[in-house]
Amino acid sequence: MANTFLQRNFTNAPTSQTTMTYSFWVKKSALATGNSNKGIFGHLEIGNAGNSNLQVGWTGNNDFQIGYYSNNGSDTHIDYVTNAQFKDNNGWYHVCIEINTTLATADDRVKLYINGVLVTSYSTRSNPPQNRTINTGNMYMYIGQYRQTGGTEIYLDGLLSEFIHSDGYAYSASTFGETDTDTGEWRIKDNPTFTPGNQGFKILSNGSTITDQSAGSNDFTVAGGTLTNTKDCPSNVFATMNSLANTVAPVGLTQGNNTVSMTNSKGGILSTLACTGGKYYAEMKIATAPQDFRFHWGILPKPISAADDPINGTNAGIMLSGFNAAIYAGGGSINAFYGGVGRFSGNPILGLAIDLESATNTIAVSVNGAWITGDNTTDASFSNALKVDITSYVAAYDDWFIGCGSGNSSGTTGVYNINFGNGTFGTSAVTSAGTAGSTPGTFEYDVPSGYEPLSTKGLNA
Repeated sequence: MANTFLQRNFTNAPTSQTTMTYSFWVKKSALATGNSNKGIFGHLEIGNAGNSNLQVGWTGNNDFQIGYYSNNGSDTHIDYVTNAQFKDNNGWYHVCIEINTTLATADDRVKLYINGVLVTSYSTRSNPPQNRTINTGNMYMYIGQYRQTGGTEIYLDGLLSEFIHSDGYAYSASTFGETDTDTGEWRIKDNPTFTPGNQGFKILSNGSTITDQSAGSNDFTVAGGTLTNTKDCPSNVFATMNSLANTVAPVGLTQGNNTVSMTNSKGGILSTLACTGGKYYAEMKIATAPQDFRFHWGILPKPISAADDPINGTNAGIMLSGFNAAIYAGGGSINAFYGGVGRFSGNPILGLAIDLESATNTIAVSVNGAWITGDNTTDASFSNALKVDITSYVAAYDDWFIGCGSGNSSGTTGVYNINFGNGTFGTSAVTSAGTAGSTPGTFEYDVPSGYEPLSTKGLNA
């Protein structure tokens, strides 16, 4: 979300001020640092000088924290900080917070579940007093941020899905998720059964709707930033660019790590998911071209290990070089097929079709929906695309990641928006979606038959 947040002003009396449940799925785009990237949700009493506020999110160390404090700092009602740290920026976490302060046993009054497992190990654990009230009939609720003591806004850099609040009822994680009998992984439950109560709601389910989809009518509004829909969800995780592999000539990553910015550097970044066999399709829109169109777009077998072009022999990328419109592999050009500088002007959308399944492994590139067929030529039909043989280079490594980069060190910035099937380039949705593969995914142009998005379902198609 990153500076995007939702808000609702509750003025109706809660069903209960002592018993409630929060359940949501969250995918981090960046590690929390200091006061950044860590606010998931919270609420704040309206019109009370000593008002109390709820803060839920990550600490600066990427522990998970639940806090309920007086705004004047004089009273801490709840303070939980896990020993475990959460640093996965690719998968989704399911979080369930079950609260019932009426219970006699102090450790039972607040229960935190992460991916279905009850958390029992905390570096800080301050239980609420018995019958401590939390919800009020006069409060602001924020999703995508919380308000720190003193009013500082702490935002989430990441994605949220299926956010559920039950007012007056305490539910465990098994109400909202279950263990997959085939994989043993925790997965989302379709249409979980719960009672919302007066202030309860269900939003961000099956899309970006902020209209309450429960039996209540507690709708939210976008109070800051731009809410963007994404196909990435707990039941189908799409690749993003990997912020944890951003170690040499660091690049800027925003918009869920799918907008890449490279300033005055040579280097690259690769996807979180690897292509292991199969056929895959992705798109990249060049928002800002670096000097002389020195961009790269293709596949890499490993994170960049030298502050140099991804097509350098050390980095072993198999990629299109925009400078001379050639496919590079093994540290040199293996096919110059589309002229030279200037062929990629005007913020083009470049399609990438990778075949790691057939006896002959190939790479093919399109420009604004037209497949490159040879020197200065294109064709709308993928059957006529020039599919460059990369078999011998692919054989050197088992896993290949989709990636991009810049080969420019002259002070200009390259900005690239990657679409792995989420249907957006940065904050802008595709103009008119083409035909998709057999698994869910939204692209600007038609996906070649037999090719899939790089997602968990795409990997298993």
